[in-house]
Amino acid sequence: MELLLLIVLGVMTYLIVKRGVAHLTRTPVWILWLVLMTPALIWMAWGLFVGTETPIPLILMFGPFAICPFLYLWLIQKGKRELPTDDQKSTPTAELTSTVQTPKPKAPKLRPITEEEEKLLRNCFPWGTYYLQNLDYHPQAILCRGKLRSNPEVAYATIRENIEQKFGDRFLVVFQEGLPNQPFFALVPNPRAKNKNRDVKEPLNRPGLALALLFVTLFTTTVVGAEMTGLSVEQWQSNPNLLRQGLPYSLGLLAILGLHELSHYFAAVRYKIRTTLPYFIPMPFLPGTLGAFIQMRSPVPNRKALFDVAIAGPLGGFILTVPLLVWGLSLSETVPLSDESGLFNFESLDPRFSFLMAVSSKIALGSQLSSNVGIHLHPLAIAGYLGLIVTALNLMPVGQLDGGHIVHAMFGQRKAVAIGYIARLLVLLLGFMQQNFLIWALFLFFIPVADEPALNDITELDDGRDFLGLLAIALLVIVLVPVPGTVAQWLNL
Repeated sequence: MELLLLIVLGVMTYLIVKRGVAHLTRTPVWILWLVLMTPALIWMAWGLFVGTETPIPLILMFGPFAICPFLYLWLIQKGKRELPTDDQKSTPTAELTSTVQTPKPKAPKLRPITEEEEKLLRNCFPWGTYYLQNLDYHPQAILCRGKLRSNPEVAYATIRENIEQKFGDRFLVVFQEGLPNQPFFALVPNPRAKNKNRDVKEPLNRPGLALALLFVTLFTTTVVGAEMTGLSVEQWQSNPNLLRQGLPYSLGLLAILGLHELSHYFAAVRYKIRTTLPYFIPMPFLPGTLGAFIQMRSPVPNRKALFDVAIAGPLGGFILTVPLLVWGLSLSETVPLSDESGLFNFESLDPRFSFLMAVSSKIALGSQLSSNVGIHLHPLAIAGYLGLIVTALNLMPVGQLDGGHIVHAMFGQRKAVAIGYIARLLVLLLGFMQQNFLIWALFLFFIPVADEPALNDITELDDGRDFLGLLAIALLVIVLVPVPGTVAQWLNL
């Protein structure tokens, strides 16, 4: 199981590096990936060659965490790509004459808009709504700084409408946090304005691909589910009808993952965010899939939309996870606890590591579950259990995870970054108490804590959404926190 988790972590880390920093540096992606994976590889090597019975030295436990982040950032900076200036990329002639040693003229002041357009832009900011003080020109944006004089939502709607009237769809208007009580506007070039015909050539949704991946994932998870019942590969290959024994696991798991992503999808569609259909990722061994995902191809309009889209997935998946988990647990058997019982030993699971898991197990098994008793999970219970883990992992308040989006929408981008750092530390401390969580801690350590801003990233949520967000955080806590001793005694656990 540890090897499986290492493979999953390796794949996800590679995708994060590939998408996040590959375009910023010439350093090969595989080197950056190897640096990030070094702590996990060291721990895995120690367990394989020395054994888990021997404690790993502190230098090997904490050393990689201290060295690898700095090495990772140094490698990115060492191979940092230099952005060409306008005169370097304007014509091929510049490349031919660059070898001639001639004095370089002083670079003109960067001005992505003309002086007449600047006057038009300044007129887009009514002094009673947002008092514009200065414009800062940058390669990728025009920063409009001033003082907010009205409600943030009204200010954003007014200024965005004015800019669209003057400039059409040339810019995306972003309203972000700045200095205390001084939010600023950023005008970012709209990529869709330059590629209006691109959407016609590249369809957003590919139902054929989505269905194909769904059926392949259904097959891989069914095979894994059949093997959970004790069937060998030779048995189901000689009699494919035996694969039906794996359907409780596969249908349960795909239903949970599918409802999670469809909840994201429909919430995004509600806010007219361009979004792909859910795509499943098949895997030929346990658990049979790496999950599912959607891609949002347009910016999130405001923090309200960010919150609704983010929380819809975990809540949708959780609503289905709990009844399937309890149903599967009622079909499971109790077994004596042993030294091998743990979080991922499905033949002898100790449910006391999680308050929610312990309560669900007690509801399903009643008096059968007592102290010194574990659970041999039914395949449907395994599906529900994995659904619980997926929900908890997604609710981690870090970066671009669902939980990261939720705290970003609730508290703002800057506070969300601080919360992300604290969450990393808490999970790391939890990992020292329960080693299975070290993989989670390592995974969270390499997820950027900064989240992309919404277009209107200033307007705060209403009280109802804040309360719902706190409930989501509470759900994460009851999944991760072990059963307190007094509660365990009361439940006879």
